[in-house]
Amino acid sequence: MPFDPSILFFLTEIAGTVAFSISGAMLAIERNLDLFGVVFLGVVTAIGGGIIRDLLLGQVPPQAFLNYIYLLTAALTALIVFVISLLRSRQGKPIQFLNDTLLNIFDAAGLGIFSVIGVQNTINAGFGDNAFFCVFLGLTTGVGGGMLRDVLSRSTPAVLRKHIYALASLAGSLSYYFLHIYAPSVSIALSTLLVVVLRVLASHYHWTLPRISFQKNPPPF
Repeated sequence: MPFDPSILFFLTEIAGTVAFSISGAMLAIERNLDLFGVVFLGVVTAIGGGIIRDLLLGQVPPQAFLNYIYLLTAALTALIVFVISLLRSRQGKPIQFLNDTLLNIFDAAGLGIFSVIGVQNTINAGFGDNAFFCVFLGLTTGVGGGMLRDVLSRSTPAVLRKHIYALASLAGSLSYYFLHIYAPSVSIALSTLLVVVLRVLASHYHWTLPRISFQKNPPPF
């Protein structure tokens, strides 16, 4: 029986949905949001990038509103995170049951997976010859949900400040675009792993892009 690549991409999308939903739900709990807020932020983080991608591709309504498996997966994941955190709080245990390293890995995994999926969906839409558009929508799919999450939680979007967040997504998107013609499973794994490794290393070693330190009241000369 021949292998169906669509099954692999579906499972990959589900894994990314779970990873990003956990990231969004944990941030919502950290911001002291209620049950609805936790589920809503988890869902937005998980499917927001895909919605932006589909709108740019002219696919209306977006896939997230046609196939409810992604929305339900994100909502259920966020609900589980909320219940675990609630039970731990009532037992007097720390609500943050995932440490920063694990949360960073979940976020990096979601970033890598959705960057790959964004490129593949753009190729499937008939734009495979347009490298810029494929990579751009890979980047958009990867960072879009996180940007919406940060804006809704009143944080500066991670893509604008966090350790090479967008560059990691860009690297994964480029990697997948040039490798996908050889072996889908290998290219998905390698490209996602590349994003995760870059994000984890950047977080551990505090790699950042140059920035200007602005002072409102500079010292007198």
